[in-house]
Amino acid sequence: MSSPGPEARPATRPAAAVLAAGTRLLVSLPALDEGTTIADVIAAIPRDLAGIDEVEVLVVDDGSHDDTSRLAAEAGAQVIRHERTRGVGAAFQTALARARASGVDYLVTIDADGQFDPADVPRVLAPVLAGKADCATGSRFADPALEPVMPRLKRWGNRMLARLVSRLTGHPFDDVSCGMRCYGREAMLHLNPIGNFTYTHEVLLDLCFKGLRVVEVPIAVRGEREYGTSRVAGSLWRYAINTLRILVGVYRDYNPLRFFGALALLLLLPAVLLEIFFFGHYLVTGSFSPHKWAGFSGAGLVVLSLLMGFMGMIGDMLNRHRVYLEELLYEQRRRARAPDAPRGPSADDSHGG
Repeated sequence: MSSPGPEARPATRPAAAVLAAGTRLLVSLPALDEGTTIADVIAAIPRDLAGIDEVEVLVVDDGSHDDTSRLAAEAGAQVIRHERTRGVGAAFQTALARARASGVDYLVTIDADGQFDPADVPRVLAPVLAGKADCATGSRFADPALEPVMPRLKRWGNRMLARLVSRLTGHPFDDVSCGMRCYGREAMLHLNPIGNFTYTHEVLLDLCFKGLRVVEVPIAVRGEREYGTSRVAGSLWRYAINTLRILVGVYRDYNPLRFFGALALLLLLPAVLLEIFFFGHYLVTGSFSPHKWAGFSGAGLVVLSLLMGFMGMIGDMLNRHRVYLEELLYEQRRRARAPDAPRGPSADDSHGG
């Protein structure tokens, strides 16, 4: 698989970070039945950060059945609750929408289960705050000295996903599944994630395909949860299937001609071999029998190959419209963030605390 084509236009990038008065950071925690750890994680989030005037904490309760929402509100966090469990990807979309609506300058995401150290918030914030990146993602594997202890199969799966995303984006990544990240204004305005199950891989693909700057920041992470089991990676097979489905969907949408073109070639190769065998047999024996199946099968694969090619061309035309629509959406969001625009939470958000 190759890197994205010219249709993925580079995003507008700030020349340098401008630390104006009132610079605000929102730290968001997706949570599902994390009542055991949520208050401690919120309390450990640093509030006094150089270059940041105000730190806000948001917990997105993804349909918890315990006291996660109440405990988070008592710990001083804003809370948005999903009435039913929708997935960590949906929780991120909710946090991103709140960050854009409230006009914060930076968004940091951190898990609520205690595996990440909130003291590392300044580490992932620093490159974005300094204007060196649009997004900084924590990396558990960039520094071998910080690599956590985890099951061998889980470590292998993370390595394979990192290689796949690196190949698709043309950007070398050591860790593409880490949930501790910082997003600057440009990243928040450009992102349009749609996956509900998870978001970590989709977001990296989206940012890289749009030409935004992404850097990895080595951080120390607990390899296994202290309490309970992961709601996302609890079943490795389910996690792998859903993640691959998201990756394939994103790559298809951004590079339809290459995606369907590759499928067309994969179908065309056996079609040619079958037809060579079919007509070769006829030239040798003077009869199509008993291998008429090869001729019909080859012809069918040729038709399917042509259909894949046409789908790629149609997808490429639709992709251009997607690019234009996303540019319009970005411009609308950018204007909404103008200094004279209101910078409060949207009125239709359901929240407490």
